[in-house]
Amino acid sequence: MEAPSGTTARLLITCADQPGIVASVSGFLFSFGANIIDFDQHSSDPEGGKFFMRLEFYMPELNGRLAGIRDEFQKKVAGPFGMAWSLTPAWIDKKAALLVSRHDHVLLDLLWRWKRGELAMEVTMVVSNHLDLKDEVESFGVRFLHLPFDSGMSAEQKARFEQDLADHLQGNADFVVLARYMQIIPPRVVGLYPDRIINIHHSFLPAFVGSDPYRRAADRGVKLIGATAHYVTERLDQGPIIEQDVIRVSHRNNVQDLKVLGRDIERQVMARAVKWHLDDRIIVDRNKTIVFNK
Repeated sequence: MEAPSGTTARLLITCADQPGIVASVSGFLFSFGANIIDFDQHSSDPEGGKFFMRLEFYMPELNGRLAGIRDEFQKKVAGPFGMAWSLTPAWIDKKAALLVSRHDHVLLDLLWRWKRGELAMEVTMVVSNHLDLKDEVESFGVRFLHLPFDSGMSAEQKARFEQDLADHLQGNADFVVLARYMQIIPPRVVGLYPDRIINIHHSFLPAFVGSDPYRRAADRGVKLIGATAHYVTERLDQGPIIEQDVIRVSHRNNVQDLKVLGRDIERQVMARAVKWHLDDRIIVDRNKTIVFNK
């Protein structure tokens, strides 16, 4: 049974591992009459390591008490333990902007899952540097924004594009999904969304970084191909990895075969990564992720 709106929240914690963390957090929530309904934790090393925690709790009339709980938690628990933490209301859908070029498979899969209620988010817009997918996007009732971009632009045109993209995203997106967007995201935009831009790379990173990985995989004679969803940083395809998957191939598969097989993997990997981001199941620790996905 789904909890009523305004009654559940998710708490993510990172700190140095030390005795008493779980007892202090659970005791604090108990003092407010909260009921913990989901809990997970991980320690990198019980002596000198890092401690990571995700929990979800239920509390009647939580909506009106959230600000006070945040203040008290910082003072009584987070401060003394030196925690980096976030407390997120579960009833508020995150705003998503989806960026795409011409390949439609990841984008349409996400929109279909969203319409089916599998991804609890608010899709505010689809941004593309081409017009190919405009009609399909608008058939979902989603705003389509065309922002042309190509490598032949002048420095002034590129700067205008970067400004336009940043302006359209700010206030309209809590996170950004690159659903096969075949352009490098400008550093300024990356800086606006740290650990909140999710890319799908059609390769099992760190192998075949960059463009045309299926052709290079075929040339190399690989026996596995895959896809990787990761957060975007200023270093191309080097951001923290969220999810990966693979499928077995053989010498009988040509490049086109690899692309067809790869599209299925890309859809699944991206859908899982977006779902976990929406559910606040990911903690970024430098260039790694802790994913509490059960």
